[in-house]
Amino acid sequence: GLDLRARSLWLLLGWVLVLCIVFLSVAPISIETGVEQGDKLSHAFAYGTLMVWFANLYGRLARRRMFAAGLVALGIALEFIQGWTGYRTFEVTDMDADAAGVVAGWALAPPRMPNLLKGVEKFFRT
Repeated sequence: GLDLRARSLWLLLGWVLVLCIVFLSVAPISIETGVEQGDKLSHAFAYGTLMVWFANLYGRLARRRMFAAGLVALGIALEFIQGWTGYRTFEVTDMDADAAGVVAGWALAPPRMPNLLKGVEKFFRT
């Protein structure tokens, strides 16, 4: 992993984000974006955020691939679970949006972009 002083905190927050996405995906609630197909943007943003988050924690390619595959699998699994709930819907396009978010998150991760978590730690040290 990367050298981060608050690594345990960042990991905890990352997994809390994952749990939030799982909860929001299976809860009998609907979040309206006010934009046509806005839920696809929400999916892409959520999964992109997770990919960026964990890519800021792990620099090794193998670990990033594992997270990317895991996040895509999570998105697929949650769509099937939604279809089984009776109050949510199964949508392949949501899976596509999740995967697109993972790809975008990977593209926006270090080394192409600065490590956000290191930046936060540096900000609070000065």
